[in-house]
Amino acid sequence: MDAEIIIFICIAIGLLACTLGVAGILRFPDVYTRLHAETKLTTFGSIFLCLGIIAYVLSQYLAGGDAQYIVLGLHTLLALIALAFTNAIGAHAISRAAYRAGIKPEGVVDRLSEVEQK
Repeated sequence: MDAEIIIFICIAIGLLACTLGVAGILRFPDVYTRLHAETKLTTFGSIFLCLGIIAYVLSQYLAGGDAQYIVLGLHTLLALIALAFTNAIGAHAISRAAYRAGIKPEGVVDRLSEVEQK
């Protein structure tokens, strides 16, 4: 019973964070703030969703399950590591491409362009 509560809490937090990330993509004004919301919240959401799956795997394996749960847990852990790295690297690449394409942040003083002009 306790494992089910932990699983539910992890999945609920993960889904809430992913939902807030989508709301940030739809609501924020420019590519930089959208990327910030998407990267931070979906990474956080993915971590909690994967933690919920890992908690489920551990509860099933400790209850007498077979090795298929360990395989599921390892695959989830590998997916979590891949998501953590690719979200950050992808967001950096997109923001750098947007900056080089001349898309300026809204409402922000861009001191980097001042340094480049000197």
